[in-house]
Amino acid sequence: MNDLEDWLSDSAILSRKSASELVFEELRNLIASGRFAAGSKLPSEAKLAAKYGVSRPIVREALRSLQILGLTETRTGSGTYVLAAGGGGDIRYGDYSARDLMEARPFVEVSAAGWAALRRSDDELSRLLHLCDRMEQEEDTEAWVRLDSDFHGLIAEASKNTVFRDIVDDVREALAQQSGLLTALGPRRQESNEEHRAIVEAIRIGAEAEAQTAMEIHLRKVEAAVSRIIGAEPR
Repeated sequence: MNDLEDWLSDSAILSRKSASELVFEELRNLIASGRFAAGSKLPSEAKLAAKYGVSRPIVREALRSLQILGLTETRTGSGTYVLAAGGGGDIRYGDYSARDLMEARPFVEVSAAGWAALRRSDDELSRLLHLCDRMEQEEDTEAWVRLDSDFHGLIAEASKNTVFRDIVDDVREALAQQSGLLTALGPRRQESNEEHRAIVEAIRIGAEAEAQTAMEIHLRKVEAAVSRIIGAEPR
């Protein structure tokens, strides 16, 4: 029996409440430690599901999260291969780390939401409300993530502050990767929909302080979810 077969035969029972997250965390740690080296092929979905005692869709979500972070790639008809060692500690989305985003976003997006409440046009409000409607109805994860990215970009646009707009535009791909990760690993989509609706309602009535508070609440909940994944304490 080789090393991989020995690892697969060592059963691991996970809590189904956060099974995707736990499978993701172990696979990420195995990649970071070099157990699964760059260029190696991961076990099949079926073998991983059997090892962890979970369904294949749960494994699929964990594998999708690894791919979002650029640690693996899935080749049609061949399997999932490790692209990078991943390193220890923080999760990265391209040029930005999870901590980069958590620390920077409140300074930009909380203020942007407040200015949007004072400066938004009727057209921008209509588009924000339409985005909320679409996100609440959307069942496809990837489509929802794109709408989420559009939502945050539009609030920055509605602030009429080009610095805020340009900063959010610059990090939108990283934000989309983070959103995709949280949506794949936890029940954040429904909660985010409710938080988004609260932000837009404050913007609709022109309540600057309420819009800022609603955005701050949203970002703190995102931070808590990310911190749980990367093993850090939220502020």
